Amino acid sequence: MVSADIKNRKREDYPFILDYRTRWNDNDMYDHMNNSVYNFLFDSAVNAYLIDYCGLLPPTATETPLAVHSHTDYLASIAYPAVAEVGVRVNKLGKSSVTYEVALFERGVDGVKAVGEFVHVMVERATGRPTATGMSDRLRNALEKIHKDRPKGSKL
Repeated sequence: MVSADIKNRKREDYPFILDYRTRWNDNDMYDHMNNSVYNFLFDSAVNAYLIDYCGLLPPTATETPLAVHSHTDYLASIAYPAVAEVGVRVNKLGKSSVTYEVALFERGVDGVKAVGEFVHVMVERATGRPTATGMSDRLRNALEKIHKDRPKGSKL
């Protein structure tokens, strides 16, 4: 069961928002965006933040994020040709792991459509094992900027 707190998420709860124009083929036979597309969008939004704000360049980075967990609570439908707004924040920051909360909104519509959780463990590219000293300071500092406990009103 989804908590009232999750159901009442607002765009302002997420310091990073990525817009996505839905595509015709995102819809399924039920005339709404297929569940799998939400996961693609969540993954894309998180990785856009990692690339644009954390300086992680996947082909060359020595530390790389490995997805170890994800789930989504679906609250309402969205369908082509809507514009989705995907919000990202960090709920927990460990030594080598980060737990993101990701939410999907529809531009011009109040209310959250879906809220998910996405967990990355930072691993060494060469070994595929968690980094021995934890994530880099550069990465940690950038992730702290979108932490849920950041000072209110702080922006990227």
